[in-house]
Amino acid sequence: MRAVVRWSTAGSLVLSALWAAPLSASATTGSTTAREAAGVRSAVARAAVRGVSFGPCAEEEDLPAPVECGTVEVPLDYAHPDDRRIALTVSRVGATGTDPDGRPAPRQGALVFNPGGPGGNGTYFPLIGGVPAWQRIAAAYDLVGYAPRGVGRSAPLSCQAPGDFVKAPTQAPVHPSASYKKERVAEATSYARGCARRAGDALQHYTTLNNARDLDVLRAALDERQLTFMGASYGTYLGAVYATLFPAHVRRMVFDSVVDPRPERIWYRNDLDRAAAVEQRWADFRSWVARHDDVYGLGRTAAAVQRSYEEVRAAVAAEPAGGKVGPGQLHAAYLRTAHYDDYWPMRAAALSAFQDGDPELLVAQAAPIPEVAAETENAHAVYTAVRCNDAPWPTDFADWDAEHTALAATAPFGAWDNAWTHLPCAYWRAPRQRPLDVRADAAGLPPTLILAAERDAVTPYRGAQELRERLGGARLVTERDAGQHGVGGGPNACVNAHLDAYLLTGRVPEADAECAGHPQPRPLATRRTERGPDPAYRVGPR
Repeated sequence: MRAVVRWSTAGSLVLSALWAAPLSASATTGSTTAREAAGVRSAVARAAVRGVSFGPCAEEEDLPAPVECGTVEVPLDYAHPDDRRIALTVSRVGATGTDPDGRPAPRQGALVFNPGGPGGNGTYFPLIGGVPAWQRIAAAYDLVGYAPRGVGRSAPLSCQAPGDFVKAPTQAPVHPSASYKKERVAEATSYARGCARRAGDALQHYTTLNNARDLDVLRAALDERQLTFMGASYGTYLGAVYATLFPAHVRRMVFDSVVDPRPERIWYRNDLDRAAAVEQRWADFRSWVARHDDVYGLGRTAAAVQRSYEEVRAAVAAEPAGGKVGPGQLHAAYLRTAHYDDYWPMRAAALSAFQDGDPELLVAQAAPIPEVAAETENAHAVYTAVRCNDAPWPTDFADWDAEHTALAATAPFGAWDNAWTHLPCAYWRAPRQRPLDVRADAAGLPPTLILAAERDAVTPYRGAQELRERLGGARLVTERDAGQHGVGGGPNACVNAHLDAYLLTGRVPEADAECAGHPQPRPLATRRTERGPDPAYRVGPR
């Protein structure tokens, strides 16, 4: 399992707020101070001299040839660049030099990718060059991935024992009681305390601003005068911050599935928006299952499918499937249907099989996997630290309770999961920052490309529109009537044509462009169809 980098079946890449009250006394500026700017210059100069010595990847990276690995050194604290330094893991596959038609493709430098999160490990990115939709890009670019600070072997961050993080089975009540809320507050407080205890003073340095500074050091280490970058999900916010701090260092930049960059929505308000959008996408999944009732037998309407889901939830609450899948694990697995529609067939098949008395598929898709518990816990620790550090959060649970109770009235599927995921930020022990006001004009920033699906639930479409207004010369390509999170290099040929044109020639559309949505997935065969499993079907994390 790759806990945070995710390639869809079609090859697209992904995974995956400023509180309205006055800022806390510990909130700090979200701009680069003169001292930090000097620290970046020092680190960049050092990296330009040292470069990256690529060689075989360590066994722990689990990256086969032709992927090569190396490290780049960055300051933990850019205000003190000569104090503690940390090494970021970098991976690469060199440009093939020949496009799919056998024609020579001049090398255009390195394409650096961030898969999102925060907490996503991008070291697996260079392997995408083998996917047909990426082969023209792989011919012209070295494909470069990396593990951001805190991730993987890049000064890894941890907040609790991995076994405790993936404990199962757990509950996930739609209408949590006062006692359940009290338990979750205690857990969030303990988790925040664990982050502070394990990381110490280093905890405050896991921020988007430092991730952007690290990216500029990586650019220099790769011997690139300007950066060619693609970010998905959180990677779009990282890219937008980079473009604001270092506009002259941008060569080309792709933003795929965009975080709303407005300072007042980083991160608390964005998360509320996402929970509302998840509800719409969950309805899309249920409608799709209903259209294929002849295959799954879960109901002929979205409401009927919801009842089938609730029956399964009640069953695993009474007796956890495989001893490990309770309502919490069930809910986490089915949240993925709101993120990626290529999960729809396998999730529907698991519900159908469970109702037929076979829990095997559900257990395979939803039960925690002990072998990757450390990776999963690490990804979540970085996710939490960066978000909690980036911006002020409400610190009174009464505010969280009121807002999420109201949200649950219209968005019950995602509301409380959102609250519990981010609640440690209410009790965070490191200084908070004010988010950077992301902006760059066309005079200082080259044209950039924004890709977004109209019904994306993880990063709602409003974010792409907002970034389009904040970056001069940017063009937005919209996949209509689709909700896949991460659209570049996926199943939509129209989107991919815009991506290829931009990365290979620098050309953006003359105006914002639209692409029709890609086809919805086909259902998988189940016992109900009396045909046996689809030979391409593979359960488990992907």
